[in-house]
Amino acid sequence: MKTGPKFKIARRLGAPIFEKTQTAKFKLASTEGKKRPKAKSDFARQLIEKQKARFTYNISEKQFSKYVKDVIESGSHTPTSDLFQKLESRLDNVVYRLGLASTRQFSRQVVSHGHILVNGRKLNVPSYVVKAGDTISVREGSKSNSIFKELDEKLKTQTTPNWITWNIEKKTASMLRLPTMENQDLLFDLSAVLEYYKR
Repeated sequence: MKTGPKFKIARRLGAPIFEKTQTAKFKLASTEGKKRPKAKSDFARQLIEKQKARFTYNISEKQFSKYVKDVIESGSHTPTSDLFQKLESRLDNVVYRLGLASTRQFSRQVVSHGHILVNGRKLNVPSYVVKAGDTISVREGSKSNSIFKELDEKLKTQTTPNWITWNIEKKTASMLRLPTMENQDLLFDLSAVLEYYKR
């Protein structure tokens, strides 16, 4: 998915939604010469939150709206949690969370090029939904690829969410349970996202 100039988009949305904008330089640039913000309508605020979430996960509008509409139509009593699970359970996001790729955009490429196995089977679909109990690993023929150079060293210091874990000896990761929003410091408001699509 083409996103355009990331620094410019992140500044317009007012949040470091891309990995390259999560720096002190971006924070400083975002506050320099900043005027007092104008009051936004509910629609404008909801649109911004939607764009923050969509760009964070590097998902097209078509696919993102499908996730949201599926949650709304399900009549779930916990729609924000369900939407969060859908987004976090994507294979490209799990690969990113495991530290196998430095950005979600790169993790999408890693999956698309067939470097990742799920339950021992090669998958090249970034949107594949990883389920509790699934195992994720690097394909044997891909381990010598420069992408995974110094993987052992990276895994020693990699911090992962509490719903996934690495078996460093086997170099196999497992999804222990479904992702939850508990203790998550999100850059976007999923309640506002849902409201945007309910209009």
